[in-house]
Amino acid sequence: MNDVVRSWPALDIRPVPELLQAALVDYDASAVDERSPDDWRVFFGSPSERDRAAAALKLEFPDTSIEPVDVPDENWAARSQASLRAVRVDNIIVAPPWDVPAGPTNELVIVIQPSMGFGTGHHATTRLCIDALQRLNMAGRTVLDVGTGSGVLAITASLLGASRSVGIDDDADAITAARENLELNPQAEATMLVADLRATDVGAADVVIANLTGGLLISAALTLQDFVARGGSLVLSGLMSVEEHDVLATFPTWSVEHRSEEDEWLCLVLERSPVRT
Repeated sequence: MNDVVRSWPALDIRPVPELLQAALVDYDASAVDERSPDDWRVFFGSPSERDRAAAALKLEFPDTSIEPVDVPDENWAARSQASLRAVRVDNIIVAPPWDVPAGPTNELVIVIQPSMGFGTGHHATTRLCIDALQRLNMAGRTVLDVGTGSGVLAITASLLGASRSVGIDDDADAITAARENLELNPQAEATMLVADLRATDVGAADVVIANLTGGLLISAALTLQDFVARGGSLVLSGLMSVEEHDVLATFPTWSVEHRSEEDEWLCLVLERSPVRT
């Protein structure tokens, strides 16, 4: 009897339009394999959702090739990411288990197992957020990482001295991966929860991290602001430079304390503007 090989419904998209990531927020996209800056394979939770996304995206981006594919073998992620190597961001190294630095090092090393979840340190937005966390004073502060993915940012916050670090994601598979990554970093203390950011009561935090998409940052702006404790900071990423104005317009009572950019991706650290008397 032949074994049944599982396949993943996906779209091969090339060239990649600037606003693709923002457009994907409307669909059940479970992972993105960025084979090159202009060649993405986007995976979906079901063939019907893949086909629905394909029809809409072809209308929105008529000059882009969008081809449905079924990718065999559930171990594709491990194989495709097996060549990944450690990434250094300032004084932090994010490394897969097979490329952990040997011997003593002055850098903080975080071990992340590549999986279907985002957050290996190889995407610009993850690096920008890790840089932003190092710029903030994390000692004794509480942290909420919204859309935690691999858990790397919640783990980073804990290792930088946060007194409480919570990562939430509405994807149960992502939380499973985040908990496994937490076990790979025994010095870190964090809680990983399956939760929808619009329907969860995890309490306020001193630092709220939202590495999402421009569209989702806009739609969830009020909820994200409510998560931030008085005097706290809001770290936004996942948006592109062309979306900056629209995203900031949904945070009118906040000021930009730090802005960083890499390959047109942005990270913004916001604080509430002082009340004028």
